[in-house]
Amino acid sequence: MKLTRTSKKILAMLIAVMLLPFGAIAHAVTAQEDITSGTTYVVFYIDKKEAFLDGEQVMLDAAPVVIKGKTFVPAKFLGDAFGMKVEWIAATRTIVMETPKYDISLDFINKSAFVNGYWFKLDQVATIVNGRLMIKLTWLSDYMGATYTYNSELKRIDVLHVRQPEGIYDPEGKSSRPVAKFNFAKDSYRIGEPVKYVNLSYDPDAEALKLEWEGKEEAFFKAGTYPITLTATDKSGQKSAPYTRNIVIEDEVYLSKLEYPIYTKPVGGYIETDWSTLYGNYFNLKHIPKQITEDTSRSLLLSDSPETFTEQGILYQDSAEGKTRLYANHQNGAKQKLSFAILATNMSDQPVTVKTTRKGEVYPTIYALQMGSEATVDFLMNDPVSEKMTIPPGETFIYKQFPDFYPGQGVNLLYDVESDGKVQYTFAVANTVSAQMLDLPKLPFNGHIRGTFPITAFDWKIDVSETALNKPMLLAIGDGKNDPFQKGFDPLRGIEVEDPANYGTVYKIHAEKPRKMAIIVVAKGGAFKGPFKVNGEIRKVPGSGVLTAFDGMVILAKTTGKEESLDIEFSPPAGSSFPINLIFYPLDERAE
Repeated sequence: MKLTRTSKKILAMLIAVMLLPFGAIAHAVTAQEDITSGTTYVVFYIDKKEAFLDGEQVMLDAAPVVIKGKTFVPAKFLGDAFGMKVEWIAATRTIVMETPKYDISLDFINKSAFVNGYWFKLDQVATIVNGRLMIKLTWLSDYMGATYTYNSELKRIDVLHVRQPEGIYDPEGKSSRPVAKFNFAKDSYRIGEPVKYVNLSYDPDAEALKLEWEGKEEAFFKAGTYPITLTATDKSGQKSAPYTRNIVIEDEVYLSKLEYPIYTKPVGGYIETDWSTLYGNYFNLKHIPKQITEDTSRSLLLSDSPETFTEQGILYQDSAEGKTRLYANHQNGAKQKLSFAILATNMSDQPVTVKTTRKGEVYPTIYALQMGSEATVDFLMNDPVSEKMTIPPGETFIYKQFPDFYPGQGVNLLYDVESDGKVQYTFAVANTVSAQMLDLPKLPFNGHIRGTFPITAFDWKIDVSETALNKPMLLAIGDGKNDPFQKGFDPLRGIEVEDPANYGTVYKIHAEKPRKMAIIVVAKGGAFKGPFKVNGEIRKVPGSGVLTAFDGMVILAKTTGKEESLDIEFSPPAGSSFPINLIFYPLDERAE
């Protein structure tokens, strides 16, 4: 006898199922194929293993039998033929069957059967013959929705089963269940290629749908076939039947797992990673050569020690003439609220005018990283400022006064000023703001930064053109080696000092005709939160929260390769740790 392809398929399934003893029925469960509407026609013969399925001859592993006047037919074969589940549950040693309208459980230990929770004596409905589950013939019409005829002379059983799609209308709720459906934009995808899912779900009642996906990924990084399942729920809580499609991933690489987020994430996008990935791929890249110009046209008075004050007094004091930047970063560690001010004393015998041209300030807050970031945002915005005061000879004016500091609060500020004479600037805290703050004691240095420095800006010119940048490279900011810390002088202690991370300065990075690339921020030194100005646009890094070297990096910018130039302006924000790395990552046509 020559079997057809369908017959061979069914025989292979039956051999895997029906040749097992009853205790091994757990291995007899095979995946159901998709149920479609249609008619199934089966012909059995009593005590014979030959049968016909939709006109094709098949061999059964369990022949229909008559026991005590009752006819029994093979359950697993019929379940597969009709598209219904027949499954062995090892934990409870029961067999479950699921038909369109009935949930059936057969307990052979306790000789019981349950149909939608109702009890039946087991031998009334089923039996085991040579380890095969056999069900009573009358169940075909009662519970499996099939009709049959029995020819006693030929000992032939003809079974007809018509599959009907399950309805979606609920007459009790007077509404319809939604229908989940989707497709892919193409038949197959490569490794690391973004997958486009086309949602085709709908609700007959025109209600909004909530979609739940299982197995869905933006991209897959291993070749193979993956099932994706979608379930839709309407606003009434009605849930669709699960809808599953298989996606085929070819064994061809489009983007590696490392490249994928860099190519596909937008500007501001956060790339989740880990320390080993950062260390192995980004910390030790080659440094981009740069031409450095130092701006010494303005001196920097930096007051950051004591960073946290616990008593009233003078925090820092020095004299300057001409262009000056005043920078302060302090926190109230006292047990009472105190006031902070900057005093300006005319040290000449002529009136001196002090003009403010740029500022960055933040009101008192307890969040140090937020404080430094927002003050720097204010400074990089470079909004027009036109404030001035004229100080008589030998007099002291209050240049700036801040709202009261409550315990735990701090401030960060930057002011660019210009004076036409020598002015002494005093940073001080007290109960009351007045010129008498000059009489307060000078608070001792406690290990942070303070001093007067000659440089307020670094201009870096770099080449990241198509010919110069053919692999990822980096710029380090605030590492003390590739970006040296500037030296200054602390007049209160009379010693030379250093400005780690060059706080209070501004970096201006310029490139002509940059290639197509991504620029990524990596917080190598620790917690970081701060803004960058990219071609005139302020961008916060990260958009929310804090960036650290242990969990991820942020895409600062992307270029198209058509820009005439790239300009990045940055000032190290107070509270953040350094160094940070800017990774310049070349992109090709795969970039979105």
